[in-house]
Amino acid sequence: MNKPEFFVTPGYGDRQRKLLHYSQAVKIGNRVETSGQGGWNDEWEFPESLTDEIAQAFRNVERTLATAGASWEHVVHVNSYHVGFPEEVNRAMAEQFRHYMPNHAPIWTELGVAALGDPKMRVEIRVTAILPE
Repeated sequence: MNKPEFFVTPGYGDRQRKLLHYSQAVKIGNRVETSGQGGWNDEWEFPESLTDEIAQAFRNVERTLATAGASWEHVVHVNSYHVGFPEEVNRAMAEQFRHYMPNHAPIWTELGVAALGDPKMRVEIRVTAILPE
């Protein structure tokens, strides 16, 4: 069995590693799993617009995947968690899927939740990526 390699996204990942002692991604063999990525910036600020927060979460997933040598083209599964379910969630998520994965449609599990890890968060996205062998 391959030994797990853990990755910390520079910037906000360093903050979370120090504060809560967790990594942003793990790679085992050709499989990469990310922890949930929210729509924060490196200063842990969140956009006012939910659509902008979702877009930032996708950019953060992209950054985190890159630390482990992966990209959106390798993503096969997306889990998304949403506080409440305003109409714009599905539209914004689909827009980002089409932008980041124009050549494939991953499987997707979408969950509405009462709260996330920070009271300012309204969305969190985690993914599984499979790298070519």
